Amino acid sequence: MKLFPRKLLLGLFMLLMLGACATMGPPKPPSLELPQPPSDLRAVRKGARVTLTWTIPAVTTDRQTVRSLGPTRICRGLEPTLTECGTPEGQMPAPQPVATKSPAGKKRAANYTDMLAPDLQQSNPSSFVTYAVEILNQDGHSAGLSNQVQVPAAAAPPPFSNFAAEVTAQGVRVSWAVPPAPKEAPNVRSLFRIYRKQEGSAENKIADLDLGHCSEMTAPAPTPASDAPQAEQAAEPCPVSYLDQTFDWEKTYFYRGTAVLVIAEPGKPAFEIEGDDTPEVKVFADDVFPPAVPSGLQAVFSGPGQQPFIDLIWAPVTDVDLDGYSVYRHEEGAAPVKVNAQLVKTPAYRDVNVASGKNYFYSVSAVDLRGNESARSEEASERVP
Repeated sequence: MKLFPRKLLLGLFMLLMLGACATMGPPKPPSLELPQPPSDLRAVRKGARVTLTWTIPAVTTDRQTVRSLGPTRICRGLEPTLTECGTPEGQMPAPQPVATKSPAGKKRAANYTDMLAPDLQQSNPSSFVTYAVEILNQDGHSAGLSNQVQVPAAAAPPPFSNFAAEVTAQGVRVSWAVPPAPKEAPNVRSLFRIYRKQEGSAENKIADLDLGHCSEMTAPAPTPASDAPQAEQAAEPCPVSYLDQTFDWEKTYFYRGTAVLVIAEPGKPAFEIEGDDTPEVKVFADDVFPPAVPSGLQAVFSGPGQQPFIDLIWAPVTDVDLDGYSVYRHEEGAAPVKVNAQLVKTPAYRDVNVASGKNYFYSVSAVDLRGNESARSEEASERVP
């Protein structure tokens, strides 16, 4: 009778052991530590420089956290699709220490700048360069190439010369030297792009000027009928300046320009090649420019049966920053004196301080919001009987 409980306990123990063994799966294979290939590779070309950017992988192909990384190969070729890296164009060392996130918790990005050799650009004007990156583990193995991106292989346009910016009464006039006539090529369009940055603010593109097939003034060879060369004006001359009127006065601005080739092949998205920038120029938009001079001033006397007065009217000044007008009066042989204490807001004024038998001479000036005053208009006179 005493052995029965022991046998019962032993049986229960064996059942528990069998149940525990049944829940254990097959042992997992060791992780190969292959980093997941990037899927967000991006390429931006500026002149001969191609800047590649991608996110550093945080997990392996078997969904494990990346513990170590090897070097990154930069893969480049002229074929539309790269099947393998082959001989890498460049290589980046493994990040030390491995950190796939910044201190703020954001994913970390890596970047690499590749330089396109002049012979590659000149010998492949209508081709595209394909890029990919291949991230290795510490054993020199990878899970394959990243997504692939393309940039045009054509030679970038050179920067325009004599780039300058000048503040005028109408706005900031940006100018440059007349560019050479762009070569005609199918599916290629030439632009001149202007960027502007207000001091302390982000930069913005303010203009894309289409150069098309413009050309500068040319002088054809002399003909037997005339030994003197005659200038021939192109139907569409190249633009050599741009008037910026979208700024604020009394602010500091920085301008730069760049020539751009736009390649748009049928059925494909358009690609842009920005050339190297012109030197940046700095201007302070100081408004020291007076408004336009008023015109069309007329003086008319009225008075019989009432207090005498002289009415003045003139054509309105259309400057957007106009604040008002000042009216000047003088008698013959005397200096003009301003007769209004406050700026006149409309192009009309009534002078009631007149006396019989006197001849009065009037002129008007325009004043802007910053106190700049124009020259005085031509005079108009009127006699009080």
